[in-house]
Amino acid sequence: MPGTVLLTGFEPFGGDPLNPSWEVARQLDGCVLAGGQRVQALQLPCVFRTAWPVLRQAIEAGPAPDLVMALGLAASRTELCVERVALNWVDARIPDNAGEQPLDQPILPGAPLAWRSRLPVKAMVQAIQAVGAPAAVSYTAGTFVCNQLLFLLSDYLERHPGLRGGFMHLPPFSHQAGEPGVPIGLQVKAVKAALEAALAQQQDLALVGGSLD
Repeated sequence: MPGTVLLTGFEPFGGDPLNPSWEVARQLDGCVLAGGQRVQALQLPCVFRTAWPVLRQAIEAGPAPDLVMALGLAASRTELCVERVALNWVDARIPDNAGEQPLDQPILPGAPLAWRSRLPVKAMVQAIQAVGAPAAVSYTAGTFVCNQLLFLLSDYLERHPGLRGGFMHLPPFSHQAGEPGVPIGLQVKAVKAALEAALAQQQDLALVGGSLD
């Protein structure tokens, strides 16, 4: 039987009136994907202390979802970025929404320096590009709440091998950016395509990628 996809976005932070990650997730709530899975959207607090507990509670509240995909805003980016690496480090440039600003410390002392995504990240990027949106594989999820959430989710996935999950950063919408961003309608279509690719592909595509610097 087709299952569910748990899709999360963050509440606004840093003084912005809205967060594209939640707006996109909210628009996809209830959507039925190509494989028959239904999207369930969840808003997360942009707070170090509570973001992961809220997500974990949702994962464990019922039957396990087929996929957990967290979305976040990367205000300086111009592409939808599928994250490949979660770093075991937090160094907050600004306070979170609870006023906390942890600096230069591991997320989980004693855990590995990083976890890598087991999703087909290149296939997801290709699917996003196929619907006309800019996309790339990203090798850094930053050092703020987004990266902490991805690391803790990745650590959880290591201990629950039947569950799959990952993280995508979204750019600002066109009307938010000082220069052209990516319209909300196109971001919604792109995230849907990425979810379907993640569900359909167990092995990634052998495509040229990576970064020289």
